[in-house]
Amino acid sequence: MIQYIGRRILTAIPVLLGVMLVTFAMARLIPGGPCVAMLGEKARPEVCARFNQEKGFDRPIPVQLAVYARDVFSGDLGNSIRFNRAVTQLIVERLPLTIELGIIALVIATLIGIPAGILSAIRRNSAIDVGTMVGANIGVSMPVFWLGLMLAYLFALLLKGTPLQLPPSGRLSAGINPTPFFTLYGWAAPKGSLRLGLLQFAANLYIFNALITGQWAVMGDALKHLILPSLALATIPMSIIARMTRASMLDVLGRDYVRTARAKGLSGVKVIMAHAFKNALLPIATIIGLQLGAVFSGAVLTETIFGLAGVGRMLFEAITARDYPVIQGFTLVIAFGYVAVNLLVDLSYVFFDPRIRLE
Repeated sequence: MIQYIGRRILTAIPVLLGVMLVTFAMARLIPGGPCVAMLGEKARPEVCARFNQEKGFDRPIPVQLAVYARDVFSGDLGNSIRFNRAVTQLIVERLPLTIELGIIALVIATLIGIPAGILSAIRRNSAIDVGTMVGANIGVSMPVFWLGLMLAYLFALLLKGTPLQLPPSGRLSAGINPTPFFTLYGWAAPKGSLRLGLLQFAANLYIFNALITGQWAVMGDALKHLILPSLALATIPMSIIARMTRASMLDVLGRDYVRTARAKGLSGVKVIMAHAFKNALLPIATIIGLQLGAVFSGAVLTETIFGLAGVGRMLFEAITARDYPVIQGFTLVIAFGYVAVNLLVDLSYVFFDPRIRLE
């Protein structure tokens, strides 16, 4: 097991290095530069020359890449050109929202997609099967930005004044200010230290912070603001999970051991859950892990539509402003998270399939 984990970690290093190199190159291939994006197209050449010299953009590209790689390996992701703040500080502020949004969206997609796929498989070619798959195809084809706007229009305008009204934007309502748990518990940390950064990161997970401190009003309001964006973000992963679950279950239901279980007189629920679904989990777990990438990519549009200050919106603003350090830093963090989740998915195979454990 330890050797397997070690091999997986070693294979992840070239992936992260490749992401760092590609992101560095792609950021500089965007037409225009930080000076033109910030000062406008009428910025004088001498002003942009001085700006590029101050930021180090006048150096040869290989030198810039070497400096950036050295800083990354030392734990420094640079400073934002637009905000003049450390990229790590921006990550501490923006990433928690995207994590909460992604987790809730993935939970919704899993809790609906898997039962829908199982039901569709055991009722193959029935009206339920056809309806589920038609709905899944519509969900895959539906643009996130259009669905987000329609959900906001329905629940914020048409249902305004009813119990079903939901906020169309923002993370918390005006007047609701969560108190960080480390402040309530009196946990102190030096300013600018890693410990303080980790505490602030955890406190910016509003739902987690409210849960461990008993701030139920904050928790309820935060969840209420995340319902619409989570539903919009969960639609495509939900549809893909449902289709994969159906295909995997259909493959397993035709196996000999399932027919043997039925011949023994076991109940239908036990045959489906204990014999069929358990052996169909490997491809389902894989597709759930892969959907993390879809969640992060969809977060760019979702957070912009619903006015959420998360990683997706920050990346959109950074690309618009040609803020190279923010683009590179946030993309690298997302890639690291994606690799970590895929590693967890690979490790989950050991528990789902004993044959892998023996290998």
